[in-house]
Amino acid sequence: MKLRIMAMILVWMMLLSPVCYAESGFTQEDRDRLIRLEATLQTFMQQVDKRFEQVDKRFEQMDKRIDDLREDMNKRFEQMMTFLWILAGIFTALVAAVIGFAYRDRRTIIRRAKEEAMEEMKKEGLLRSIIQVLKEMAPDNPKLAESLRKYNLL
Repeated sequence: MKLRIMAMILVWMMLLSPVCYAESGFTQEDRDRLIRLEATLQTFMQQVDKRFEQVDKRFEQMDKRIDDLREDMNKRFEQMMTFLWILAGIFTALVAAVIGFAYRDRRTIIRRAKEEAMEEMKKEGLLRSIIQVLKEMAPDNPKLAESLRKYNLL
């Protein structure tokens, strides 16, 4: 658009300038020159318009490419987020499994410890009972009393 205005100003300047015409007016040669100049300007303007159309097409192609890249980037981002959710799920499952295993192991160990403690208490109670019986028999059996004294049980 600016180019057309400049061309029109140039044509008007050529028409109004004192160099282009003689005292008696325009000659046929001046008229032919102006016609050739106008034709050249028309051709130039058409070429410039074509160039601008090509540039517009290139911009449209670039916009399309950018949109395609955005779509690809969005897909890739969604894939990454899905992958992160999968990793979070795996991590959560592993943590839950480890905590469950530790809880089960602890319960098992505590149960075994209780059973062993009960067995020890039963054994200890049985030993006490045996020692008590031996102490009661010691006054009647001097050999037994001597053995119990030797081990500080009497």
